[in-house]
Amino acid sequence: MTIEELLKVLEMQEEILQFSHFTNGDAWELGNLIVLEARRRNTPVALKIQLNNGQTVFQYDFDGTTLYTEDWVQKKINTVRRMERSSLHLHMLLRQNEKNLELMGLDPSECADMGGAFPIRVEEVGVIGVIAVSGPNHVADHDLLVKSISKYLHIDEVPRIRAV
Repeated sequence: MTIEELLKVLEMQEEILQFSHFTNGDAWELGNLIVLEARRRNTPVALKIQLNNGQTVFQYDFDGTTLYTEDWVQKKINTVRRMERSSLHLHMLLRQNEKNLELMGLDPSECADMGGAFPIRVEEVGVIGVIAVSGPNHVADHDLLVKSISKYLHIDEVPRIRAV
């Protein structure tokens, strides 16, 4: 796929995968669904669901993950919180425009130029938080979230980008 095609898929994902509401109970159910999918894929990840007020409403770290992995999760969260789009979406925009985080006004010590974080967008409200994972491959991290969120929302027809 070209970068333009990837960007269209990412925009469609963010448009389709919106919540009608999002509570701490939703975070618990979705978080557990993501953990189960990561186990099914045999992919150890660090996972965090954090609201825009800074409250972490779900967190799980597979055996073998470290504080380093958690730092990447937080950087991905910071990226989505500032840009209100998935971190892979920003990554592709940066590649398309031959820019880096600094040129977008983002501090690389606080933000990440890689996939694995997705906005929690509530219909008619906007972005209220972020779901983020960090594992061995940032495109696979993004796909893990897209597949899990679409399953949670009972949406079958979501275009996906698979890791190569």
